[in-house]
Amino acid sequence: MKRRIVFLSAILLSVSIASAQQDGPMGPPPDGQPPMDANGMPAPPPGGKPGPGGGGQQFKQASGVLSFTSDATVTGKTVTSETSDKSPIYVSSGTLNISNCVLTNKGDASSTDDASFYGVNAVMCAQPAQDSKATCVINSRNNHVSGTGLGSNGIFAYGNATINSENDVIEQSGGNTRGIMASGGGTINAKHATVVTKGHSSSCVATDRGGGIINVTGGTFTCYGGNSAGIYTTGEINAKDATFISNGGEGIVVEGTNYANLKDCHVISKFDKWGVLLYQSFSGDAEEGDKATLSIRGGDLTYEGTKTGMFYNTNNRDSLYLEDVTLTNTSDTLINCKKGNWGNNDSARRGGTLSVETNMQILEGLVCADVNSQVSLNMKNASIFIGAFNPDNTAKQATLLMSNDSYWVLTKNSYVNGALRLNTDNIRSNGHNIYYNSANNSAFAGRTIDLPGGGKMMPF
Repeated sequence: MKRRIVFLSAILLSVSIASAQQDGPMGPPPDGQPPMDANGMPAPPPGGKPGPGGGGQQFKQASGVLSFTSDATVTGKTVTSETSDKSPIYVSSGTLNISNCVLTNKGDASSTDDASFYGVNAVMCAQPAQDSKATCVINSRNNHVSGTGLGSNGIFAYGNATINSENDVIEQSGGNTRGIMASGGGTINAKHATVVTKGHSSSCVATDRGGGIINVTGGTFTCYGGNSAGIYTTGEINAKDATFISNGGEGIVVEGTNYANLKDCHVISKFDKWGVLLYQSFSGDAEEGDKATLSIRGGDLTYEGTKTGMFYNTNNRDSLYLEDVTLTNTSDTLINCKKGNWGNNDSARRGGTLSVETNMQILEGLVCADVNSQVSLNMKNASIFIGAFNPDNTAKQATLLMSNDSYWVLTKNSYVNGALRLNTDNIRSNGHNIYYNSANNSAFAGRTIDLPGGGKMMPF
């Protein structure tokens, strides 16, 4: 809140704000291509997606070194598996209370699809038997969980299973080994976890086919491998007061009609690709539809790359809500909606559609969309935008709505071919113009209006 007031005061005191964005080279817009592997071929979808290995088409029952079908308590044990597809701990029914144990899985999954979809080969797995109406619960506390084998996910809940984790340390070094994962409708509640993943496609917190619900409170989550996100959701992931650091992928990925809700979290994406991805891969792992949502309230989000932008939306209709979040972005682009290469030729051509709503929020950078894509920005409650909107006039549709107490400091000419609503007294143009579509904005009656700072608002 204090940062927003300082910015607002500076705007009111001066009609000309020096900006590195205004004079420096902007560079060409990103091409929307997915990252390439070492051989120059398209890399797999990011963060948490299964690698090769077959399987996944039919339910596969998990198995364990220690298997539980009724209530039990385990304390202070060391359990290791070196056998493919065998978890150190597996619960199919009843409640397991487990604490102060060292759990390690060195075995590789025979199918990384089965590992991702059903929890096979996870270090700690809660998975009811197929067609079983049983429920299973794991209460895990102060355990050390380690997966070194391929597809040895840390803690995994599938179907009618719940894992309650508190103060667990999860260290993953194998490929396709996420830290905390739910699929097929499983539920995980994690408090004060420490999660580190080092392998490729090993997001810290993830859901996969069939979705699931993961609630995170506190904790630190760090991933180092390529295509590994701090959060990857094909279901619902809620996080509060947690830190997510991705060195090889996105801070957050929302795929398909799914949700991620963050409150007072710290999120950092250090990889030079894009900071946050809102998309649909059409792999079948995430439901298709028009309700995907990312909500961030408080805390901070940092993107340390320069490519594409902080938020990248493609192949899906998504909504983004930002409230009093400190955004630190080394790219000149804040939001980029563009077609991508995921899906078939028809689906990839449809581009992205992103609706952004802000509340008491400072935004800095370019908001861009290509000819296949649509973007709308709805600024509320003294939000501030320092940047340019659809500066290349390429968007299929670009809509901008500002409350009477919100401000816009222009850094380039901007084009609004959809609806435009603003208070011209709250514009600081710095000599730049706002171009609007008179057919969609009859209230302006095709007029050219002088803006504070020497620019104009005019039809095009």
